[in-house]
Amino acid sequence: MPDRFESLSIQANYAQKLRERGIEEPTPIQAEAIPLILEGKDVVAQSQTGTGKTLAFALPIVQKLDPELKKLQALIIVPTQELGMQIAAVLEELTAGTGLIAQTLIGGAALQRQLDKLKLHPQVVVGTPGRVLEVLKLRKLSMHHVRTIVVDEVDQVFALGAMNDVETIFKSALRDRQLLFFSATVPDTMEAVIKRWMREPQYIKAGSAGKAAGTLEHLFVVCEERNKIDTVRRLVRTYNPRSAIVFTNEIDKLAEVVAKLQYVGLSVEALYGEAGKQERERVMKGFRSGRFQLLLATDVASRGLDIPDVTHVINLDLPIDADHYVHRAGRTGRMGRAGTVISICSLRERFIIDKFAKALNVPFVQKELFGGSVVEPARPKKPAPGGAGRARSNPAADARVSGLGGPEGDRDKPGHGRTNGSRPGSGREGGLERNDSRKPAGSAGDVRQAAAGRPAAKAGADKGRTAPVNGTGKAKSDRERDRKNKGAPRWLKDKAEQDKQK
Repeated sequence: MPDRFESLSIQANYAQKLRERGIEEPTPIQAEAIPLILEGKDVVAQSQTGTGKTLAFALPIVQKLDPELKKLQALIIVPTQELGMQIAAVLEELTAGTGLIAQTLIGGAALQRQLDKLKLHPQVVVGTPGRVLEVLKLRKLSMHHVRTIVVDEVDQVFALGAMNDVETIFKSALRDRQLLFFSATVPDTMEAVIKRWMREPQYIKAGSAGKAAGTLEHLFVVCEERNKIDTVRRLVRTYNPRSAIVFTNEIDKLAEVVAKLQYVGLSVEALYGEAGKQERERVMKGFRSGRFQLLLATDVASRGLDIPDVTHVINLDLPIDADHYVHRAGRTGRMGRAGTVISICSLRERFIIDKFAKALNVPFVQKELFGGSVVEPARPKKPAPGGAGRARSNPAADARVSGLGGPEGDRDKPGHGRTNGSRPGSGREGGLERNDSRKPAGSAGDVRQAAAGRPAAKAGADKGRTAPVNGTGKAKSDRERDRKNKGAPRWLKDKAEQDKQK
């Protein structure tokens, strides 16, 4: 791979501008795409997020522009305002001092102000499909000199229902224009569009295209649905990231989620498509400058954002598919940096994590929050061989726990040999007769009578009485014994039967 931009036929002045920004060597996607674009080829470029796709098309485009021709020569179509402004900022840095002008045409901003800026005759425009088409219909923008059209985050542009707008823009350009499609994921549904509009397209898949960056750590936490907000709070308190993006799927509940996160003490603002341009600029400026720690965003609003300080991505709601997971994860770990992606899911959503792991071929590690730390989840004990669903226990230990006796040395200690509801000195253990020299032999009724102060003669007379018998022929004392023995171990029940037969 080339180690210098000059070896890719990039002019020295642009290479110098990159070095001033600390960019010395081209990335794989830049090394593959730049020569093809300079040759005028149609290109479908796919690469991981954060690998330098913007420079891969921006560098050759500005180098091909003619500063003497005061006409629109290149158009870059983007899905969101933030991505448009981000690309425009890159173009302004590259074109500084060259006489080239870059302008944005994005929705949410004042149309008249943008129309006034067009009077400066920009050579390159970055815009959203709806606003570009609107200006074309007003005949304030001409496509007759456009030689290159770029669609960045192409899958998202077409997924947002802008396909008709984009294709109308294509039709307004010359037939021999150059088309460039860039994205981290290019679904199979794009193939029909590629065949319809491109001429002998060159496909580029740099690195692990369509996959998350290898420098990322993928974690997930399982909790109840109602505890997700509090789980975000605990994660932020535990990791304390410098900057983190929290993703949600429910646009209608953005304000509610922000209020709940702020209520639990988190520093957070929201970024969403319905907000005005000034509001979105305020939020992004504040987040980049570190005025607040968390940015709550939706998939659309965050597409393509490049914020180097983002160390963590938290999925409050799981993304709808693996491709969206890739784009969310790409907000951290950019250009080889380390990053952490944490997904919060309920028990019934747990299978989605397995699907992502299989589709992306990356390990997802489950974590739990305990005592202010992130720990490994407790593993259930395995049943012993031959056990029926649980580990085989110690009969003596079971007997102590259930109150049915224990080691011989413990039997005469206070509190031992009692069942629930039995009394000390009753002469029974677990409902079984016990020979005890301290108490006269007899039924439990004898002891109760003696304890109640009844005369010994009367108690002795009661011995000869026959116990009441129920309809099944069982004596009342037998039923009582059976009831108390109901939860006893099998070996103890057998012993009771043997003692009874003796």
